[in-house]
Amino acid sequence: MAKSEQQFDLIICGGGMVGLLLANALAPHRLSIAIVETSAQPPAWNRDQFDLRVSAITRASQRILETLGVWPAMAGMRISPFREMQVWDGTGDGVIHFDSADIGQDCLGHIVENSVIQLALFQRLTSFGNVHWLQPAIPSELSAGEHHLTLTLEDRRQLTAGLIVGADGGSSWVRQQAGIGVQTTDYQQSAVVATVKTEQHHRETAWQRFMPTGPLAFLPLPDGYSSIVWSTTPEHAATLVSMDDTAFCQTLAEGFDFTLGEVLETSARAAFPLRSQHAQHYVQPRLALIGDAAHTIHPLAGQGVNLGFADAATLAEVLLDAVKAKQDIGGFKTLRRYERWRKGDNLAMLSIMTGFKNLFGSSNSALTTLRNSGLTITNKLTPVKNTIIRHAMGLAGDLPRLARCEPL
Repeated sequence: MAKSEQQFDLIICGGGMVGLLLANALAPHRLSIAIVETSAQPPAWNRDQFDLRVSAITRASQRILETLGVWPAMAGMRISPFREMQVWDGTGDGVIHFDSADIGQDCLGHIVENSVIQLALFQRLTSFGNVHWLQPAIPSELSAGEHHLTLTLEDRRQLTAGLIVGADGGSSWVRQQAGIGVQTTDYQQSAVVATVKTEQHHRETAWQRFMPTGPLAFLPLPDGYSSIVWSTTPEHAATLVSMDDTAFCQTLAEGFDFTLGEVLETSARAAFPLRSQHAQHYVQPRLALIGDAAHTIHPLAGQGVNLGFADAATLAEVLLDAVKAKQDIGGFKTLRRYERWRKGDNLAMLSIMTGFKNLFGSSNSALTTLRNSGLTITNKLTPVKNTIIRHAMGLAGDLPRLARCEPL
């Protein structure tokens, strides 16, 4: 790297989906940006094989991606709409059904492979000369000056910027270097993920069955395939991963109560430990956290990446407003506006998901009766049900401009 390229307006640590979205939002506005990514491989997508990691993209996130011009590239690869959602209690008769037609929408959201999102965001950035992609680049030290932060890499390169953003995941190096603590809840569960083909078509419906050990979700993919996320005990997860394909397909079909018939085929499986985290602070002078670096939640509602996208869109808006007002983008006053905007919403969603996990994970007979009655009653209260789904889709609340299809 030439000496002139060592100084930037902004350094983003983490080249995943959330970090890349922030870069895409800021790149057209002449800020010099460095993206520091530790992995050796650039983003890639396999047309012949589904990615095991998928995200349920809400309409709000779709609007952000559309406004940034990224959505068409994603649609050109592989996306799958879900128009209905069916959720039920595996220990009773409680059920709730959501239909996009009830709220005048053509779908509730899309299931998209993480690699599709990441590649589309990465490809758009290649057209901007003010974005510098450093990979693999391993951070080793973070030090503060009067008006900047200096990031030293393992190869001794030094990068300086008025603002450093940690978009480097749940084990965020940036957060640790900043000394920001986290509140952590270990769910004592692991999520088993796989791609499967079922006897019956998914009908563009997202299905979720709650059981005492955790929820089992079937998420629709193209050509009748489904991505499954089975949250269960770590011991059960290890057993599911180690099974041969025939045994796993049978166990999965039984666990899903044969809702889509037999499971005909499966990909390889992987398991990931589940926990929630929430950073005590999102910002310090010249430093901000977004996405999993700031918060992680249970995947039962598929909101993780959507919260991260909302973080990135909000931070981009706050920073560009500061630029227009000729204010310091790394100033604490500027960054506190982002924290106040996002922290409450994220904490509320984290609390709701933890509450759902505890409620549906309980075998207490009184709670079992209560939750089944609650699902059934809510299913009959159409206005209440529609309000719930509009919030889940990101169609209500204090949204950043990008989520309202308004350019920055």
